[in-house]
Formats: sequence, structure tokens, C-alpha cells
Amino acid sequence: METLAEMMARYAGPGRVEAIHLRSARGVDTSPVQSVHLGEAGLAGDHGRKGKRAVTLIQAEHLPVIAALAGREHVDAALLRRNIVVSGLNLSGFRKSRLQIGEAVIELTVPCHPCSRMEQLLGHGGYTAMRGHGGMCAEVVTPGAIQLGDRVIPVDQ
Repeated sequence: METLAEMMARYAGPGRVEAIHLRSARGVDTSPVQSVHLGEAGLAGDHGRKGKRAVTLIQAEHLPVIAALAGREHVDAALLRRNIVVSGLNLSGFRKSRLQIGEAVIELTVPCHPCSRMEQLLGHGGYTAMRGHGGMCAEVVTPGAIQLGDRVIPVDQ
């Protein structure tokens, strides 16, 4: 019989970078980019800082769920203020694991909880709609370039 650790280490296939967003300062709207350098302090041009929250990721598959819970037809990922939108890989299942994205390697650290701005941006109930679907924060292990379409692959530590 397989162990829980063995089952948790498996995944159906690689994920994919669907979008990359930068915010030059707190409180400003995000700007989409095609490619960017991911350094120890996060994405070049973003207001991030070194540490366990240097970069934020959100699951593309959660966007329709957030929209439904917020009573909207659609939610643009840029509105949610996360840096990288990933499809095809369950980010929550890889907490405390390392992922290779393009040339860079990150370690998923903690869930990225919604901020109070979600109520303003998504409307009444927006904060609650985001709970449990806010994505993950990550620390940069190996800096490098990332771009749209890059594969997102769990790596051994």
C-alpha cells in the first residue's frame, strides 16, 4: 500500500503560467506583463520584498468559483492582486514544496489570505468569497526569468 507522502507527491501533469501581474506600489492597480525576472525580493518592478511573501500565486481554476461566490459572471485575475496565475496544478497541495517556474524556483510558504480591499473590489461579500481561494505566498529559492506559458513543475528539495 502506498504511503500518504507518496500519494501527495504525485500530480497529473505540469501547471502553466497563465498571467503575470505587477504592482509598483501598495494600493495601485496591477499591470500585466509577458515576462519578468523573479529575484529574491519578488518580481522586478513589483513592490514585493524578500521573504516568505516575496511573490503571490493564485489558482486559475479558482477564478470561476470566486466569481460565483461573489455573485459575478467573471472575475479578472488582475483584480485579485496576485502576481502569478497558475493553471493545472493544485497549489494548496504543494504547500512547503518547491516549484520550478521557467528559470526560477520558489517555495510555497503560506496561504495568501484576502485583504479588506476585496470587499471594495468585488462588492458586498467579496472578502468572504475569497476566503480559502486566495492562493499561496512563496519565497524565492533560485532567481530567474519567468514568462507566460512557462511550465510549473514540483521539484525535489
